[in-house]
Amino acid sequence: MAETMNVQATYATGSTFNMATGTGHTVTLDGEHHSGASPMELLLASLAGCSGISIISILQKKQEDVTHYEVRVQGVRAEVHPLVFVEITVEHIITGHHIRPQSVERAIELAETRYCGVSIMLGKTTQLRHIYRIYVAE
Repeated sequence: MAETMNVQATYATGSTFNMATGTGHTVTLDGEHHSGASPMELLLASLAGCSGISIISILQKKQEDVTHYEVRVQGVRAEVHPLVFVEITVEHIITGHHIRPQSVERAIELAETRYCGVSIMLGKTTQLRHIYRIYVAE
């Protein structure tokens, strides 16, 4: 059976909405960036979280010794309305001991094609690119 998800947006003031998820979490959205993240920033945050969750899970299953993992996402928007993302770069910064590049590449590939729904959906509408850097932990 397909999963159904719900979100409720309640107008607060100005261009601010308070969001409540069906799982009981809340976040504030603000189109003017005064009291919350913009919807487009949260779209990038969703991509970072979804990719990160998928990739760290795969690297752990591959028994890679990751000591620190950071995901940075940069989106370039169109110059005219609608101001959609025309290009998004996801940078995976992985620190650990003896991290194998082929494990990272495979984890990214699996996230992009099977496990991260956000990445898969965005990849259909924008130029989406994943890059990575590996650092040796001290």
